[in-house]
Amino acid sequence: MAEQGILYIVPTPIGNLGDITERAIKTLTEVAAIAAEDTRHTRKLMQHYGIQNEVFALHEHNETQRADAVIERLQQGDSLALVSDAGTPLINDPGYVLVHRCHQQGLNVIALPGACAVTVALSAAGLPTDRFAFEGFLPAKPQQRRAKLEQLQSETRTVVVYESPHRILHTLADMDITLGKERNVVLARELTKQFETYLSGNAAELLQRLTDDKNQQRGEMVLLIAPLQPEIEAHTGPGEATKRTLLLLLDELPLKKAAALTAKIHDERKNRLYQWALENKNSQ
Repeated sequence: MAEQGILYIVPTPIGNLGDITERAIKTLTEVAAIAAEDTRHTRKLMQHYGIQNEVFALHEHNETQRADAVIERLQQGDSLALVSDAGTPLINDPGYVLVHRCHQQGLNVIALPGACAVTVALSAAGLPTDRFAFEGFLPAKPQQRRAKLEQLQSETRTVVVYESPHRILHTLADMDITLGKERNVVLARELTKQFETYLSGNAAELLQRLTDDKNQQRGEMVLLIAPLQPEIEAHTGPGEATKRTLLLLLDELPLKKAAALTAKIHDERKNRLYQWALENKNSQ
């Protein structure tokens, strides 16, 4: 019986071609074949580094169907590499189905370290990195996107999301509505490329900068949302009149709705009231 092959998870550059590792090049050269999200894109990378190897497509639309065939090759002794168009496979890219099935079958999976837009953006954004939440792309539909941002407004970790150029203005506008003026947001754009840019401010300020300079609306984008700091909110607290209104509304309405109405009545921040109510309503 042939020795089983290994599935290698191989990161590729997110922009600057110099960011591929020697180990990645060696692995892509020596495996029996490469499973690629987009074979045309991967062949350009291979051509740049003089890698000659078999390439076949494995992407979100065919992964479930092709996983069994890939596992069969691994079981027969072929070692294979999995790559996405850019960055680390499975981080908002295809590959989960295949890797999960490999583990079910007892096959060896080895991940190589390398480029990833999430970690690059976190490293240079100037926001806390001890704890963070990666949410991939926000929903494309406005109502669903705002609902997701409502869920994230009380997040006490730095939040990282991807966004596309044609939705960036809409997303920033929704962030302004849901997160308010005191929450810092960082836009990391064109990472590792010639026009790499980091813009920092609240969502309204970033929206204005992008509206004034359409060049800032181009390219690959990562948005990072500063964490809510509940200890500061709890320390300052809302005023007594605001508290009375909120507590009265809580007798009749859900917390989220009561906080939103109280914020309108007293010109307060909804996030602040929501957090205060969570910590204090049972003790009143």
